[in-house]
Amino acid sequence: MKEITSTKNPLIKELKKLHKKKHRIETNSYLIEGEHLVEEAFTYQAEIISLLVTKDSYQDYHYLTEQVSDDSLYVVTDDVLKVVSSLPTPQGIIAVIRKTEVVKNQQLGRMLLLDRVQDPGNVGTMIRTADAAGFTHVILGEGCADIYQSKVLRAMQGSQYHLTLEEANLTDFILKLKEENYQVYGTELNEEAIDYREIESTDKLAIIMGNEGQGVAQELLELTDKNLYIPIKGKAESLNVAIAAGIIMFSL
Repeated sequence: MKEITSTKNPLIKELKKLHKKKHRIETNSYLIEGEHLVEEAFTYQAEIISLLVTKDSYQDYHYLTEQVSDDSLYVVTDDVLKVVSSLPTPQGIIAVIRKTEVVKNQQLGRMLLLDRVQDPGNVGTMIRTADAAGFTHVILGEGCADIYQSKVLRAMQGSQYHLTLEEANLTDFILKLKEENYQVYGTELNEEAIDYREIESTDKLAIIMGNEGQGVAQELLELTDKNLYIPIKGKAESLNVAIAAGIIMFSL
């Protein structure tokens, strides 16, 4: 166990850089904060590079700190943790996690495909909802928020350990799904769109959710079997993309 009291410590400066995507890629690592997320990381045997705990929180998190080697454990001051944290009020514990190769779920099931969804909260919420709804895969196309940034990680609440997350070219991925006899549904209100409640429930099914402002790209819509819409009874023009995804996924 090592103690860090200076915010100018070289390790602390390095960890602060992990809030930038470029540094996460270069170091193949990312940060998670808070008891629940760190506990999930241990439960699902993520590789913990470093674990930072404040002096005041050390006893509370003893059941976590005892699971790492002394070389990986750092007891820090509140000021030091604040430098590394992205939260206004840090929760006293931060872990540095090694990115690992995606372990793909060999049993293909229902999939959620995200097309250029940029809001971190939306991306994380949809992944967590897909997990809760029993989907096995979430596929992120180009232009989506990085799943390793703090807001996405907080919104996922550990669901990244429960299903397969993969970045892919969605056009190529959909074509492969077609070869596996998947039904692929877009979410676009047009003349041929059907009420989401009319689709047949099957495990070989994929739902595409699109960009918050522009929806699903036209080239992807052309590859879908059908497009779905959610009837709106009130005067709202549209639904938040994460809310819409949840309604559809839990209806299946």
